Amino acid sequence: MDWQEEIAAAARRIRPHALQTPVIQVQGFELDVPVELKLEHMQHTGSFKARGAFNTLLSQPVPAAGLVAASGGNHGAAVAHAARELGHRARIYVPEMAGPAKISLIKRSGADLQVVPGAYANALEQAQAYEAETGAMQVHAYDAPATVAGQGTCFAEWQAQGLDADTLLIAVGGGGLIAGALAWFQGAKKLVAVEPETSCALKNALQAGMPVDVDVSGIAANALGAKRIGTICFELAASQDLLSVTVPDTAISDAQTALWQERRILVEPAGATALAALMSGAYHPEPGERVAALICGGNIAPDPFG
Repeated sequence: MDWQEEIAAAARRIRPHALQTPVIQVQGFELDVPVELKLEHMQHTGSFKARGAFNTLLSQPVPAAGLVAASGGNHGAAVAHAARELGHRARIYVPEMAGPAKISLIKRSGADLQVVPGAYANALEQAQAYEAETGAMQVHAYDAPATVAGQGTCFAEWQAQGLDADTLLIAVGGGGLIAGALAWFQGAKKLVAVEPETSCALKNALQAGMPVDVDVSGIAANALGAKRIGTICFELAASQDLLSVTVPDTAISDAQTALWQERRILVEPAGATALAALMSGAYHPEPGERVAALICGGNIAPDPFG
């Protein structure tokens, strides 16, 4: 697959529907170097997920049975939003651990929301059963070419905005976002995968040489808590020798607090995870290395205005 061509096509396809999110240069955060941040938490529904959702819905026919998606919260909100904008019905399955803020966000979209016990994997099982029963189109959160190409538009856009960093730090759950980065840059930038210590499907897959099931917990689990890394992400990461680092919950919380206190940027734990790798020292830039981090999600719980 020519990923760069697919991503360029996705960018043209979703342009009327997705927002161009801002990029800022910041100093501080207890760091010796400036950091470039792309504020993707300002995307529709508060995360980059709208890109993949719109690309999926616009690149293939939607059956009369509509759409179905399983999500830890952000993907479900994005699919629900895209479905409403494009006139499709959607059923969204989320686990209870998605939390009230993300559940409320999906409800406000008008989608048929199903909250199920357990974690993301349990929601996915029920979504797959509904797909088989009804013929609804499954919109996968991370392991589908249209999803990955849609997420890749974030990096094509960032490059067009003048990205000059040598290294990009990107939070990883199921891997759709960093797969989009790997697919777009093709080795032209150094990419660093950042995962919570308690939800690190990519790190375990790279160590095992194949995707494996992992236990999932921690403060970012409702966004980064994939039980198994996506196959597309794993293959791209393994072929490009992707660097993977992990951070504890305390580092994520510290980065989340710093973003608010120093820049009044309010994000969920997943949105602060990439920056946490720099602040905690999990990733040490070389002298003169220019670094950037993606702020991927802003659906904080509890919703401060909910």
